[in-house]
Amino acid sequence: MTVTYSRRVADAGLGTFFHLLLRWKGSIYKLLYRELIIFTLLYYFFSVVYRFVLNDDQKRLFEKLSIYCDRYAELIPVSFVLGFYVTLVVSRWWGQFENVPWPDRLAALVGGHVRGADETSRLTRRTLMRYANLSGVLIYRSVSTAVYKRFPTMEHLVQAGLMTSEELRHLEDLPSPHNKFWVPCMWFVSLALRARTEGRINNDVALTALLTELNSLRAKCMKLYGYDWISLPLVYTQVATVAVYSFFLACLIGRQFLDPTQGYPGHEMDFYLPIFTLLQFFFYVGWLKVAEQLINPFGEDDDDFETNWLVDRNLQVSLLSVDEMYDSLPLVERDMYWNESEPQPPYTTASALNTANPPSWAQRWISGLMIFFFLSFFFFLLNKLAEHMSNLLFGLQCS
Repeated sequence: MTVTYSRRVADAGLGTFFHLLLRWKGSIYKLLYRELIIFTLLYYFFSVVYRFVLNDDQKRLFEKLSIYCDRYAELIPVSFVLGFYVTLVVSRWWGQFENVPWPDRLAALVGGHVRGADETSRLTRRTLMRYANLSGVLIYRSVSTAVYKRFPTMEHLVQAGLMTSEELRHLEDLPSPHNKFWVPCMWFVSLALRARTEGRINNDVALTALLTELNSLRAKCMKLYGYDWISLPLVYTQVATVAVYSFFLACLIGRQFLDPTQGYPGHEMDFYLPIFTLLQFFFYVGWLKVAEQLINPFGEDDDDFETNWLVDRNLQVSLLSVDEMYDSLPLVERDMYWNESEPQPPYTTASALNTANPPSWAQRWISGLMIFFFLSFFFFLLNKLAEHMSNLLFGLQCS
């Protein structure tokens, strides 16, 4: 899941993006090849029936049907429907990523404000961050199939060390039929208030900072829950799907190569292979497949979010931040630029090539030549437009 290729496109050189077309994992080919094979087989099925099975009268009827389908299939607003649909899905997909809960800021605040080197203080810090992570895991169980498969029951959370048996009993005893991801947040608040009473949190400002950051984390969990609860309107998804597949059902008949001897417009040659129809299928159905993959990024597709990795990473980083990293500081000493007003870190040989790279005479010449051709083409179009307008005005005057 989550196919990353940013490093491969760090430079926009010749052939950089072409290499991406050869990848299989997360590619449009992997999503689309089954539908493309089915469409191609159906197309050639109708082609074989038309060429070798039908008699002459039946062929004439099939040809009329083909022309009819080709003419009226273009009235289906595939680009219009798909454009709005995919735009909405992508914006919703990015909104869900922006609301993924990261406990890093909360861990920094807990490590900085919950003071004490004794075992009780250490237990308080670790428990606070475990509560924050438990809230995230509970919401992931609701929205992510991968996390739910990993923790199918609450007992699995106890076995994984994310909660204790006593905490599970308290959670199950709450008389609420709703998702209880917010309960660990309330435990966090109660424990933070106890730490303030015991003097482990120095002042109310520090306590307020902790609770404010906790509320921010809880708000993100709530938004993920809302995204999972309120999906895109089903009718919108149905309209986009029906528009695409009905268009290509019509193309199975309408894009057939007809008998050239009949003199139908646009059917002067018989190519057998519908190259541009297959390209159109690739683009439109591929466009729809993009929306199908992004509409729920918490699934198990190639480009879905790595929710299990998030669970592991967040727990490890947050516990390290408040435990092993608590009051852990390297020796503070002078840096190597202590007496320099303009420090200049060194470059490696590879990185030094990009520090000062003025354009060569050949690059300037190519740039100037391209500008010349663009300007020449622009003035050529202006000249043609002026001639056209002049002829049009002259025709109006004569009439």
